[in-house]
Amino acid sequence: MIERDLAPKLRAAARRYPAITLTGPRQSGKSTLCRMVFPKLAYANLEAPDVRAFAASDARRFLSQFDKGAIIDEIQRVPDLTSYLQQIIDDNPQHGRWILTGSQSLTMMESVSQSLAGRTAILHLLPLARNESLRFGRHPNSLDETMFTGGYPRILDEGLEPSEWLGSYIRTYVERDVRLVSNIGDLAVFQRFVQLCASRTAQLLNLSSLALDAGISQPTAKAWLSILEATFIAFRLQPYFGNIGKRLVKASKLHFYDTGLVCWLLGIREPAQLGLHPLRGPIFETWVLSEILKHRLNRGEHTGLYFYRDRQGLEADIVIEEGRKLTVVEAKAGQTATQELVNAGRQVTALLTSAAKTNRILVFGGEAGQKRSDVEILSWNSLHQRSW
Repeated sequence: MIERDLAPKLRAAARRYPAITLTGPRQSGKSTLCRMVFPKLAYANLEAPDVRAFAASDARRFLSQFDKGAIIDEIQRVPDLTSYLQQIIDDNPQHGRWILTGSQSLTMMESVSQSLAGRTAILHLLPLARNESLRFGRHPNSLDETMFTGGYPRILDEGLEPSEWLGSYIRTYVERDVRLVSNIGDLAVFQRFVQLCASRTAQLLNLSSLALDAGISQPTAKAWLSILEATFIAFRLQPYFGNIGKRLVKASKLHFYDTGLVCWLLGIREPAQLGLHPLRGPIFETWVLSEILKHRLNRGEHTGLYFYRDRQGLEADIVIEEGRKLTVVEAKAGQTATQELVNAGRQVTALLTSAAKTNRILVFGGEAGQKRSDVEILSWNSLHQRSW
């Protein structure tokens, strides 16, 4: 397995905190990363029924076997463990002893925030960023291959067929993981809901329309969307307000963490199908946003990403806020930097400049970027070379 970009941050956190909590989607590489970074720590996986039963029935005895600390995988399966860990850490606050991982943020973060506040660093590991994918001997080369394959490590590490692996992933997710979060009766309807969400990636979220198309109530749609967020499948990008006033839309935008999953859910079974697909643009926008998000999370930055849209339709795909500096990013899947593409985001940049120093970047589907007086035109294939 390759070195992950989060590894230095993980090592640094272990020098400052008694515990580290690492969250992220299932199969994003959390266990592998932790065992590579902390090879001397014992390891316990609470997915194993016997290990989970031991931890749940006798937490003190379970933890006492790890006198030098341990990596405890899928901690949300026995959330009460964090309460016992609190006392152990208070008795011995040596840094870097306890590494906790989990793939369900709601259950996990509730127990962590209640028991380990101030005692643990919280980091997030998403599927592979583009620069991480390039470290594998076999990796996607074209844009369509990259979006189609996605970033789950096992696909690249073992040279698997993306559609087959992602199909199995979704089936396991719906039939097993979702039931650990919520007691959903009709899983077929839930899977249909997930597919409808994929068809709305990079679009303003309209819960009423989504619920109507899925044949469920709006409260149910809201609850099911929370499940997708809690299990790191999808997320909502919030609008940027700043000091602009009340002209802005308040709805969030729906995005997925992995475009490979989006493609599978949309019925795309080979990269060539992306070429003329009507949702190629939104999929590309989601890919660009997820890449920027991964870069920021890998350096420990959890906030600062938005989009812009007002009621007159003026919009920008991504707004990055860093102090008094804003960066407006437009994602356009076209392969040629036409004047229409170059103009994207110009009006929003001019509007936001009155409130903060604002830069403008256009990420497009072509291979050769260029620098112009008021915009940096960035090729999709050099996105990973920039510091976000």
